[in-house]
Amino acid sequence: MIDPPSRQVRAVRADRTITVHQAFPDAIADAALDCGTFVAPFSRSRATWIKPSFLWMAYRCGWAAKEGQERVLSIEVLREGFEWALEHSCLSHYDPAVYPDRAAWRQRLGMTCVRIQWDPERDLHLAPLRQRSIQVGLTGEAVTRYTSDWIVSISEETQRMKQIRTLLAAGNESQARALLPDETPYPLSPGLTALVGATR
Repeated sequence: MIDPPSRQVRAVRADRTITVHQAFPDAIADAALDCGTFVAPFSRSRATWIKPSFLWMAYRCGWAAKEGQERVLSIEVLREGFEWALEHSCLSHYDPAVYPDRAAWRQRLGMTCVRIQWDPERDLHLAPLRQRSIQVGLTGEAVTRYTSDWIVSISEETQRMKQIRTLLAAGNESQARALLPDETPYPLSPGLTALVGATR
């Protein structure tokens, strides 16, 4: 079996959409589910991070057990919006494989409203893998576009998270694995691949 590329966007996707995940406290989650987008008490003035990887989200929120991250949402967004975010992004940290020098990275950082981080992907037990998972941090104009234009639907994943955690605690790994969403490689253009530092 061939290992996937070290930096590859993998997600649940359809012809026009890609699904990302976020975790919130009850008040934000309830309002978002009621309205079909993010409204107060969600703040558009703060950065908000979207994650295509279900298992990275599980790691980040502790299977929906961490304070303030008790509710996990799956957000179906337009692929054109997701790709707009990548087009207007900069890596959070300088990477000589992406930028010719630190000055070029700092210039790009000051011009963009989206941040990209590649963090270790997680296995079913949330241990780190060699492969890395993308996180996309939206600020400013990107948050406005996300909440106003890109979101197609919002659904709750909290019970799935808790069910997987319960199955793993009981030693039922195969049943837990069967509940994972089917994430497949997302086709990035060569330009976007280079811009976000993905691996071809």
